[in-house]
Amino acid sequence: MAYQPLENYGIIGDLHTVALSGVDGSIDYLCFPHFDSPTVFGALLDDDRGGRFKIAPAAEEFRCKQLYLPDTNVLLTRFLGADGVIEITDFMPIGEMRHTHILVRRVHAVRGPVDLRLECAPRFDYARVEHRAEAKGNVVWFIPEDDTIPTLRLLSTIPVDVVDGDAVVGFTLQSGQSADFILEAVESEERSPAEASDYADKALQHSMEYWRGWNATMSYHGRWREMIGRSALTLKLLTSQKYGSIAAAGTFGIPEEIGGERNWDYRFTWVRDASFTAASLMRLGFTEEARGFMDWIEQRFDESDTPGKLQIMYGIDGRHDLTEETLDNLSGYRDSAPVRIGNGAYNQTQLDIYGELLYAINIYDELVEPISFGLWKDLSAAIGWVCDHWRDTDEGIWEVRGGQREFLYSRLTDWVALDRAIRIAQRRSFPAPLTRWIQVRDDIHDEIYAGFWSEQKQAFVQSKGSDTLDASALLMPLADFIAPRDPRWLSTLDAIEKELVDDALVYRYHPDAAASDGLEGAEGTFGICSFWFVECLARSGQVDKARLFFEKLHGYANHLGLYAEELDPSGRFLGNYPQAFTHLALVNSALYLDEALDRRQA
Repeated sequence: MAYQPLENYGIIGDLHTVALSGVDGSIDYLCFPHFDSPTVFGALLDDDRGGRFKIAPAAEEFRCKQLYLPDTNVLLTRFLGADGVIEITDFMPIGEMRHTHILVRRVHAVRGPVDLRLECAPRFDYARVEHRAEAKGNVVWFIPEDDTIPTLRLLSTIPVDVVDGDAVVGFTLQSGQSADFILEAVESEERSPAEASDYADKALQHSMEYWRGWNATMSYHGRWREMIGRSALTLKLLTSQKYGSIAAAGTFGIPEEIGGERNWDYRFTWVRDASFTAASLMRLGFTEEARGFMDWIEQRFDESDTPGKLQIMYGIDGRHDLTEETLDNLSGYRDSAPVRIGNGAYNQTQLDIYGELLYAINIYDELVEPISFGLWKDLSAAIGWVCDHWRDTDEGIWEVRGGQREFLYSRLTDWVALDRAIRIAQRRSFPAPLTRWIQVRDDIHDEIYAGFWSEQKQAFVQSKGSDTLDASALLMPLADFIAPRDPRWLSTLDAIEKELVDDALVYRYHPDAAASDGLEGAEGTFGICSFWFVECLARSGQVDKARLFFEKLHGYANHLGLYAEELDPSGRFLGNYPQAFTHLALVNSALYLDEALDRRQA
């Protein structure tokens, strides 16, 4: 089988993990039972050895379509042929119906008869652990040799054969007929509620009601409600109901360049990414996710050996050790090796994380509910740490592996940390060393203008002493550091457009400068930077141009309105998928652009 383009996949999930289901009817990616658990289906990362769960017509003369049931994360894959139409409904039960971790696949013949083939071929622990399969009636057990790994049970409404450890069957559906396939993680042979004959019906109805009820609470009702609703539903899928943490993306190991080495594990919770995600959801009226994240952050502060000091990222469950390793048994997506799990950046110094965190907490304290005094004490300690270390070098937002530098973005976000902490202290009358905080905030402000402005470029540059432009500078007006029509900012925006913008797509820094980050190869344009650029255009008064660019970017989404981390020059998806960064920046730019258009019309 050939690799599907990344954009050919839809995402489903249960707020504990996610799966990718392709337009060809194959689920080629599923970590079970949690976001950062090992894969049980990983054909996305090795077509031969990774494992898949595929249901599709036996014949090839079918056209494939995919859509979500409106306002839900229930995915419908349709096969359209001259003699028949088949629909596969994929979802993971959620809420009260989720007694354990379950994947449901319902196959329905709209018009038939149609011959189909099922192949359920799990490969445990990233395809490193063997298993045996046992069939008992309409039930197949997949039992890994490692007894610490949960057994999988496939419940079917039709008999299924076992061949070489996989569940396979050819079957025919007449017009109006359906077949259900339910895969669940189990710990014993006890009877499961999923064995009830009406389980799939009830689980589907309940899951649809859950997603539609959640989506209906969104406060945004502007021009792009459907687009923003899909991004919100995607961001929700990346939140952990159990822990309150938020994954940066659904996958790991997807390359930033086909055949390249820039292949990272994004299934963890970055303080930066999660803070931005929580902030965007709050701006849409969703508060439950922010509360969960605030609780999770407080737990990380409580665990810290140094008061107020956080790692840049943690496991979904909050674990600290994310040691990076390679999976040499997997060839990688389209032979892009190495495939990495864990992330070696977890122990990097990235000074920016406190700025993004305080940015989100300020919104939370203002729009949701006042923060606790306990959290304020942690934040005060964090700001004290920032005051002591803001002049340090670090690896920056892009997590370079070519050595630490003095990055503009790190200085900018340290300014944000102090600025938002001062706002919270003054609004809530919290005790704080405001004289020192204000002085340090102002010192950082002066340092940015003195050390990061290039007269030659007439722009703010990536790091002190360099002449490299960096799209992370686009956050300067978005964070209220500089006026969006300040002459220095407008010349910076012009320079970024000339050097980093291709069509409506934005590179995070010039491709020729990529080697300076310590890695081989190139990369695509960055989704978050592209939407940042749109918002900067709108804020600078270029509303029509911003809207055109925004609509162009929407044209780069896949058929479901989803985005990966990056795009190549032809618009193909690169990097991990779906990417929270891209979707949250889409939300923010759409909200501001909507307001700008309304103001102009008024």
